Amino acid sequence: MEGKVAIVTGGASGIGAETVKTFVENGAFVVIADINDELGDQVATSIGLEKVSYHHCDVRDEKQVEETVAFALEKYGTLDIMFSNAGIEGGMSSSILEFDLNEFDNNIAINIRGSVAAIKHAARIMVKRKIRGSIICTASVAATIAGTGGHDYVTAKHGLIGLVRSTCGELGAYGIRVNSVSPYGVATPLFCRALNMEVSEAEAIANDSANLKGITLKATHIAEAALFLASEESAYISGHNLVVDGGFSVINSCVPTIEK
Repeated sequence: MEGKVAIVTGGASGIGAETVKTFVENGAFVVIADINDELGDQVATSIGLEKVSYHHCDVRDEKQVEETVAFALEKYGTLDIMFSNAGIEGGMSSSILEFDLNEFDNNIAINIRGSVAAIKHAARIMVKRKIRGSIICTASVAATIAGTGGHDYVTAKHGLIGLVRSTCGELGAYGIRVNSVSPYGVATPLFCRALNMEVSEAEAIANDSANLKGITLKATHIAEAALFLASEESAYISGHNLVVDGGFSVINSCVPTIEK
């Protein structure tokens, strides 16, 4: 990825921050797009401002997404990779009988609409400049198996896979690849807040339910999957959902209940 330019939404923490670090270690310039300005600046500074920049971006606002793409172009001159990673967990155990549609709307706005905006504005630049770029979205094991999150989250992540498949069909004509990466439970700050647990507790819950034993899934594993999809190592892969779940979604026929 030497000399490539990437935007990572939700890049100030968790999987996003680890991916920023991984991309830079492999030669890329990266724009962190997030709403947490203080943390975003800290991550950029810790990695190195000669390779990383921070730009405020709420993906619910299409204008801010467009402005972030424009910032990357002004700062680095091009855009090769869009990693649409920003997302929220939503209600973990909300019953459809008491479902809050306002929370549902917010989940869809961030997890799907935000990715639509990211794909739209990244692809516009790539098409205009004839860049054979890579666009990646963070989905989830919840995109292939229900019961791993609340109704809003599961619905959003299933929809995200449809978005990836649909847009890859259009953008393939321009040499642009669109893929997704679907993690099993990773003890990111977002995941831990959703469960109201410390990292060690969240990892223990995930490990207990995991199919692949002897290893704890970390954000770095997802960052390495994103690196593969962003790089030329995956030059002929598009429309693919790379599931990083240790076989959980293909082996388990039921999902254990997670109690807070």
